Amino acid sequence: MKTLKDRILDEYNKGNIVVAGIDGFQTAKLDEFIKQPIDGILYDLNRSEEVVLTFIADPKWVNDYAVCKVIRVLKDRICELEK
Repeated sequence: MKTLKDRILDEYNKGNIVVAGIDGFQTAKLDEFIKQPIDGILYDLNRSEEVVLTFIADPKWVNDYAVCKVIRVLKDRICELEK
């Protein structure tokens, strides 16, 4: 039987992204996922500023916050280039 890690990596190899949500694991095509507005992306990834700051007791929040900010800037640059 495949492990969860194997199943998730298999999805990535197919061009999909797997996220853990309220309803369990959800799979989406990565190309489609990144087309949504930045707030949707960060919400689906559970990495908005508001969410990340609730994990302040875990030092991991620092990198999660940085990831959020990097994604915002990259999404803005993509939008500029697409214009």
